[in-house]
Amino acid sequence: MMEEAESDSEPSIDWDSMTFSFTETDRMYIAKCKQGEDWQPGVMQDFQDLQLSPAAGVINYGQGLFEGMKARRAEDGRILLFRPELNARRAQEGSRRLGMAVVPEEMFLDAVHQVIHENERWIPPTGRGELYIRPLIFGSGAILGVAPAPEYTFLVYAVPVGPYFKGGMNPISLKVSDEYHRAAPGGSGGVKAIGNYAPGMMPSKNAKAEGYAEIIYLDAVHHRYVEEVGAANFFCVKDNVIYTPELTGTILPGITRLSTIELARSLGYQVLETKVDIEFAMGADEAFCAGTAAVISPIGSIEHGGKIATYCDGEVGAITKQLYDALSAIQEGRAPDPFGWTPSA
Repeated sequence: MMEEAESDSEPSIDWDSMTFSFTETDRMYIAKCKQGEDWQPGVMQDFQDLQLSPAAGVINYGQGLFEGMKARRAEDGRILLFRPELNARRAQEGSRRLGMAVVPEEMFLDAVHQVIHENERWIPPTGRGELYIRPLIFGSGAILGVAPAPEYTFLVYAVPVGPYFKGGMNPISLKVSDEYHRAAPGGSGGVKAIGNYAPGMMPSKNAKAEGYAEIIYLDAVHHRYVEEVGAANFFCVKDNVIYTPELTGTILPGITRLSTIELARSLGYQVLETKVDIEFAMGADEAFCAGTAAVISPIGSIEHGGKIATYCDGEVGAITKQLYDALSAIQEGRAPDPFGWTPSA
């Protein structure tokens, strides 16, 4: 009975000082699938370490991907998700690209709902954070030789998080990476593969040591077109027209990216998905990045080749702010959702 009382109580967390970082919660979902067979029914279990063979495909060959999504507590008490079916479908496309067993959409969504409900006490109060949900699909079976693993694991856990960038809606400063690239044509840049993230850690760390919030990557062929901002998609505004890099297989098809495009068009803005030259971006009126973790974060300045483009001096651009206010109001249930983006968990 004591354990039940403790599990029902509110965690001893200072919600207002939370960052985007790991906190162990109560429960997680796990399911297994052998190569060529159907997924076995998943189970909920206490949050715990995994037991893997040293020869697991994910450890030796990086055969794995992850998703990121959030659950929010609305003012009326509802727990809202944001377009979870798109995460399920993106995970399916990524699994096919990496040669892994594909998790059915219904199974993916059911797992997400179970994890939210069994970790409900970890959902921050309205407006003070979100419950970040992390689905993982990876080769857990032992394999020697570069080939698909004989077994796969589908895992979902959740943690309470604060803002991805410190300072909330305060403009961030970014640095363009001329030496390093995130992805190349024909690779896995369009997949949320685990292997896409490790190579960016050192450039990102170096940029942060220099006082920047994150790195901007250029394309690996011409070294001139903007691709992504570390872990988010890039947008800029010029003469009231919104520009964002087109999906060519080298950048992640972000769900917040798509939603920002659809929202902006519904508000009457022209949005162009095209190649965005870094010189054009440096001359834009506004710039911002968008992603599940970051939502919409205004960019205050970009440094490239010794030059600095300044978009705002502590004041967020009007279009960036309008999009942020409109999107966050829908996500948090403070405004009508004409798109049907926010199902209850």
